[in-house]
Amino acid sequence: MKTSPLEKGKPPLSAIIVNYNSGERLKGAVRSVFDTVPSSEVIVVDNASMDNSIDILKASYVDEPRLQIRRNSFNLGFATACNIGAKLARGYHLLYLNPDCEVHEDAVERMLACLNGHSDVGMVGPLLVGENGQEQAGSRRLIPTPWRSLVRVFRLHVFSGPFSRFFADFNLHKQPLPEHPIEVEAISGACMLVSREAQQEVGSFDEKYFLHCEDLDLCMRFRASGWRVMFVPDARVTHYAGTCSRERPVFVEFHKHRGMIRFYWKFFRNQYPGVLMWLVVAGVWTRFALLAAYHGSRQLFRLPGKICG
Repeated sequence: MKTSPLEKGKPPLSAIIVNYNSGERLKGAVRSVFDTVPSSEVIVVDNASMDNSIDILKASYVDEPRLQIRRNSFNLGFATACNIGAKLARGYHLLYLNPDCEVHEDAVERMLACLNGHSDVGMVGPLLVGENGQEQAGSRRLIPTPWRSLVRVFRLHVFSGPFSRFFADFNLHKQPLPEHPIEVEAISGACMLVSREAQQEVGSFDEKYFLHCEDLDLCMRFRASGWRVMFVPDARVTHYAGTCSRERPVFVEFHKHRGMIRFYWKFFRNQYPGVLMWLVVAGVWTRFALLAAYHGSRQLFRLPGKICG
């Protein structure tokens, strides 16, 4: 069993929130952590936001000792900002939380129970739900290997009935919700509770990712080091997805696809023939080009009165 946080004389956890133009959502994320785990600390690492999200937060929490704010001069990316927050954190466990998330009552307590209840569990994720209360894709998933990604892109998972081993979708949110915590291959970086002990062994986020896929990378490395990744179905967190990315969709898609390439090349280049890997790379950038054209055309034909609304 892991050592109790109380024995360490530290907060039970440090919540690390990377902010970029999150507006009022940031205050909601911070408030949800303090409301559900009053003894925790929250560290907000701001990636050079251009909105008033930090001003709103400061006005709401004047002289709050549980809150630290670190403002970067430039947008350093999600992975680097997470690592900055982890270095500032004093908590026994680390809760990486998106600024567009709100933690429900008892959610962190249930994740902590799973994390502390098993000596080989290093990372825990909650049930992520949207505003409609439905489970979001990515809440629990298989690792999106190059083959699984091709299956999803070409919708080959329709053959998953008789050939489930080969054509399964890597997102598991359409499967029945389990009654108890289960082991999964990956959870979402929107909310992941990590044992500091495990992270010290495995290492921090790979800072060569700017945005997206760094969570998958960390899950891969945790599992490769013998730490289990768990999904806790009765720990609910609402994720207002896309709050920080709606204004710059092409920028976000570029780094998402760039992250995919790094992830595939880092973990799978020795498992697939070289020709197939290059085809995957070509497919990823082709997909980005199509999405960039789509978003560009929407921006071009958007009415002037709708640019900011």
